[in-house]
Amino acid sequence: MAAEIVDLRVRPGALDGLVVVELKRASDERGSIRELFRRSAFEEAGITLAPFEQINITESRRGAVRGMHAEEMTKLVSVAAGEVFAVFVDLRDNSPTCGEVATVDIRPGVQVLVPAGVANGFQTVSELSQYVYCFDREWSPDMAGRSVTPLDPALGVDWPIAIDPTNRALVSAKDAAAPLLRDVIATGARS
Repeated sequence: MAAEIVDLRVRPGALDGLVVVELKRASDERGSIRELFRRSAFEEAGITLAPFEQINITESRRGAVRGMHAEEMTKLVSVAAGEVFAVFVDLRDNSPTCGEVATVDIRPGVQVLVPAGVANGFQTVSELSQYVYCFDREWSPDMAGRSVTPLDPALGVDWPIAIDPTNRALVSAKDAAAPLLRDVIATGARS
C-alpha cells in the first residue's frame, strides 16, 4: 500500500457556528496518523481559536449518556477511541438557531467545534469510548452556563440505545434532573 494523505476538511454544522472537522490523516501499511490539532490548518480553513486552557478525556461504556451542558466556553470535541452519537442544542438566546438540535456521529478522525452557549452531549455506541474535550477556558463548578436534560422528548433525539432514566450507569441523576428545553429557552434559566 502506498502512503495516502487526506487533508483536513471542514463543513458547517446544522447550528449557527457549529463546525464539523475531518482531521488530516496519513495512512500506510502500518496504520494511520491523525493530527488531533494543528493551529495553522484550522486558520487556513478560516477557523480562529483561542488557546486551549484545559483538555479532558471522558471514558464511557456502551449506552452511557453524558450532557447536555452549555458552558460559556468554546469546545473542540472528538474521540480518541470508540464511537459516539453526539447531540448539540443551541441555548443562545440571540442565535438564529436558538432551540434547534443537531446530531453528529463522531469516530476517530472527526471533531466538532462547539461555540460557547451550545449544549453538547453524547451517547457511547461502541463498547467503550474516550471522548476528548478541548476548552478555551478552564472549567469551574461556578462557571456560567445552561443545561437541559438529554431525556427531554422535545429535543426530538432518537438515541441509538434506549435509556432507562433510573439507571445511573446510563445517565447521571444531575443530567436526568436538568431542566427541559422549553424552560431554559423561555426563562433563560441558568444551571
